[in-house]
Amino acid sequence: MTVTTLPTAHAPTAVAPARGGALSLSHMSPYEAWQFCESLANTPLLPDAYRKQPASVLWAMEYGRALGLDVVTTITTIHVIKGKPCQSADLMLGRARNAGHRVRIKSERTRCEVRIMRHDDPDDETVIEWTLDDAVIAGLCTLRDNRPYSRDKNNQPQPWERFPRAMLRARAIAEAVRIACPEVLHGAIYTPEELGAVVDQEGNPVVVERVDAPPMQQGVTVVQSTPNGPPAEPTAPPRDYLAEAAATAEADQLAAILADAEAAGAPAEYMTCLAELRDAHAAEAVGPVRELHAAAQARGAHPDHLARLAAIGATKPGAKQQAGGSEEQPTPAEQGTPAGPAPHSVSDAVTAEAAVPAGVATAAEVAAEAENALRLAASRANLPTLDADFERVYGLPIAQAPAAQLDAFRAMIENGGAQ
Repeated sequence: MTVTTLPTAHAPTAVAPARGGALSLSHMSPYEAWQFCESLANTPLLPDAYRKQPASVLWAMEYGRALGLDVVTTITTIHVIKGKPCQSADLMLGRARNAGHRVRIKSERTRCEVRIMRHDDPDDETVIEWTLDDAVIAGLCTLRDNRPYSRDKNNQPQPWERFPRAMLRARAIAEAVRIACPEVLHGAIYTPEELGAVVDQEGNPVVVERVDAPPMQQGVTVVQSTPNGPPAEPTAPPRDYLAEAAATAEADQLAAILADAEAAGAPAEYMTCLAELRDAHAAEAVGPVRELHAAAQARGAHPDHLARLAAIGATKPGAKQQAGGSEEQPTPAEQGTPAGPAPHSVSDAVTAEAAVPAGVATAAEVAAEAENALRLAASRANLPTLDADFERVYGLPIAQAPAAQLDAFRAMIENGGAQ
């Protein structure tokens, strides 16, 4: 009888610690590394991107080994955002200093300056400065009363509003290290925030994209039939709020029309047109109506809307000074405005806004850029009462104003006329 001794199954062996007591893949066999990653992935202490994801943990450990990092440092400072590895600003700073480069940081509430002098070329000095103005231009926040303002969709303060000093420091460090010594980053050249992640005051992601996807449920598709109900009632035609607003001068009715249009989901440009019609009715002379017409024309409003404003202006005192006894307004061709179909109803306006070609700014986007430029100008001019001053001059909040009025008020501030 022949007796064959079968090999015993692989059993986990003691993992030798790396130098200084830190675990490293270099001291593990492939089997031990996988077992270790499976165990580590089950702990609730890991970031969301690595929890229950042993393959992601293994990838991160291998990436950290290439950088010379231990497991704990890798898991807590290397993040995967949209499939790309990124580092925290503090890790970038530490790697630059470990490489021998001299880093000097001067951090204040509204600015942060980072200087890096390479150890192999002391005469090569890189100086990067980040200010709140830079954050406004980058679209990270706005300035209100000379303070950063940034809210989420639930109107909760975001880190740029709560921790401006820390956020400026992270941005300045990341940009300086990328320019002065990119070789220390090994491909992970961005911070999580620069890749679109929501971060805390330390720059760590708060909401991280999960690598895994929920498995699809396998089963039999059941199709249920419902009994035939009564025939659907014919739907009412969509309301033309613009025509309704042009046809009435009653303040209460106009307020109700604007409220109904907003409740129906009217886009910003549609609501701006309604507000202009309301203000035109409320004007006591033709002058303010002409200003509304000029602002609407400047932002490229449809000729139908310009014609409505002109018709209202023709009823105001002073309008019959023009030849023919009525207000003379430029033709659509003279205005340079396309005479395409006008979005009368809210659904038409939403469709028209969605049909804007890629790369062409909508009226709302133009107004948003104009608002950022206005707030930046007010911040530089130390004008803390911007919102109140604007509403006193134009009779409406900044959020509802067209780009032409925002640009006009910004020019007043820059020329010293709004102090």
